Amino acid sequence: MEENITRKDSLAKKYGFTTADFEQIKTKGISLDKIEGVLMLFQLGIPKIYIEKPATINDGILKLSKEEFQKYAALFDSKKTSLKLKKFVPASGAASRMFKFLNEFLNEFDIENETINAYINRKKERNLSIFLAGIEKFPFYEEVKSKVKLLVDNYYSLESHEKSYHFIKTMLATEHFDFANKPKGVLHFHKYDTYIVTPVEEHLNECAYYASSNSVSHLHLTISEHHEALFQKIIEEVKAKVENKTKTELNVGFSYQDKSTDTIAVDLQNKPFRNENGELVFRPGGHGALINNLNLLDADVIFIKNIDNVIQNHIEETTLYKKGLSGILLDVQQKVFEFVAAIDNQAIQENDIEAIIDFMTQKLNIDVLDDFYKYTLENKIDYIKSKLNRPIRVCGMVKNEGEPGGGPFWVRSVKGNISLQIVESSQVDIHNAEQAQILAKATHFNPVDLVCATKNYKGKKFDLNDFIDHSTGFIVHKNNKGKELKGYELPGLWNGAMSKWITIFVEVPLVTFNPVKTVNDLLKPAHQPQHEN
Repeated sequence: MEENITRKDSLAKKYGFTTADFEQIKTKGISLDKIEGVLMLFQLGIPKIYIEKPATINDGILKLSKEEFQKYAALFDSKKTSLKLKKFVPASGAASRMFKFLNEFLNEFDIENETINAYINRKKERNLSIFLAGIEKFPFYEEVKSKVKLLVDNYYSLESHEKSYHFIKTMLATEHFDFANKPKGVLHFHKYDTYIVTPVEEHLNECAYYASSNSVSHLHLTISEHHEALFQKIIEEVKAKVENKTKTELNVGFSYQDKSTDTIAVDLQNKPFRNENGELVFRPGGHGALINNLNLLDADVIFIKNIDNVIQNHIEETTLYKKGLSGILLDVQQKVFEFVAAIDNQAIQENDIEAIIDFMTQKLNIDVLDDFYKYTLENKIDYIKSKLNRPIRVCGMVKNEGEPGGGPFWVRSVKGNISLQIVESSQVDIHNAEQAQILAKATHFNPVDLVCATKNYKGKKFDLNDFIDHSTGFIVHKNNKGKELKGYELPGLWNGAMSKWITIFVEVPLVTFNPVKTVNDLLKPAHQPQHEN
C-alpha cells in the first residue's frame, strides 16, 4: 500500500497526474507499473529488432508437395476425434480502411461543378474507377440501389455520375448503411444464387469443414462490445442454416479486448496527452492485446485466421491445407511431448542428447547455444526442457506478392541467439541500409494462417503471457481531433506476443489467402460467384 502511495507521488510529480487521473486509471484496471513502463518507453524509444536474413524455402520455411499435405491432413483426421478444436478470429476492427478512398471522394468531390470522371482525372483516383466499373458485382449493390431510389425523388432523371454519387453517399451515410463504421465481419461479402453472406457466416461454414471433431465445432470471435448486437443478429439468423447444411453443431463465443490492455497516449513532447476535457487519453493496445483472449481459451488445437480472409470458392482446397498444417502440428507435438515426458521421468541419458538436439535444430528451427556441449548433463537437460516446454505454432506462409504486412525472418536477439519470427516492417530500422536490404529480400508473406497448441503434455494450459517478448511493441503516430499524439501498441499477436513459442513456417498456396483490405478486393475472383461455362 505504502509503495502504491509512493508510486502515485512519483507519477504526480513527474507527469502532473491528479487525483482524477488516478481514479481514471483505476477504473480502467491498469496498474501504475504499466502506466510508468509505457511512459518510459516513449522517452527511451523502442529498439528496432535485428533481422539476420529472410526465412526462405529450406531455410526456415518448409515446402511440401500436395501429397505430403494430404498425408498430414489424414493424420489430423485420424486424431481429431479425441481433440477439442477451436477457431479464433480477431473481428473487432471497423471497416474504415475498406472504404477510405470512397470517404475521401465524398469529402472532396464538388458535385455542383464537376463530374466523377473529372474528379478521377484530377485526383488520379484509380480505385474509384475500379469501384464504379464493377459496381453491379458488389453483393450489396441491389440493396443500396433500392434505398437510393427511395431517397432520391428524381432518381431516374439523374445523370449516371449523379446516381453513382448518391449510391456511395447512401452506402456510407451514418443514418443509412454506415458501412465504414461497421465491423468487417457483418458486411455483405459474397453473393450466392439465392442469398448473400457475411464473413461471419463464411467462418462458420469453414469451421464445419476443418475445425470440427465429432460433428461439433467451436468458433470464438473477439469483437467490440459496441457491435455485439450486430454479430449476435447474424449468428441467430444463419447458425441453424449452416448446421443443417454441414451436419455440424456450431458453438460461438465472443470476447472483448480487455480495457486494462489500453495504453496511455502522449503528446510529441512525451507528456501524457489530454482531451478537450483535460482527461488522459488511452488507446487500444492493438491486436497484441488479444493474447489475453487467446490465453482464456481451452482447446487442444486452435486455428487463427483474420475475419476478412474468407473465400467464396475453393473451400475444399483451403481445407486440405488447414488440415495439413494441423497434422504437422500434431506430429511435432507428439515428439516434443515424448521428450519432455522423458525428462520429467528422468529417462534421458547423455547418449540421448544428440538425437534431441538434432530434432530441435532440424525440425523446430531452435538455435542451440554454442557452449551447450560444455554443460553438465543436468544443465543440458534443463536447457532442452526450457526450449521444448512451450506453446507450438505452425504458420502458413504465402509467396510475397507485394502485399503490405509482416513476413518470416530469422531474428537475432540481444543475447545473440537467432529464432524464427514474423516481423512487421515497422519493427526494422529501414534507415540502416543492410537491414533495409534484408527486409527487401523477403520471399514470403504472413497471411495470418496459424494453427496453435497451447497445452503441455499433461494437458495443462500454458500461461501465454510467459512467452511474450515485451521489448517488441510499437510506437504509432495518430491524430486526436486535429492534435498529433503518440500511442503505444503491445507486441503484435503473431509477432512479439508469440516470440518465444516453438515456431514452424510452412509454405501454403496463394489460393488460401484472400484478404479484403479495400472494398475493391470483393471484385477479385475469390470473392465472386463461379459461373458455369
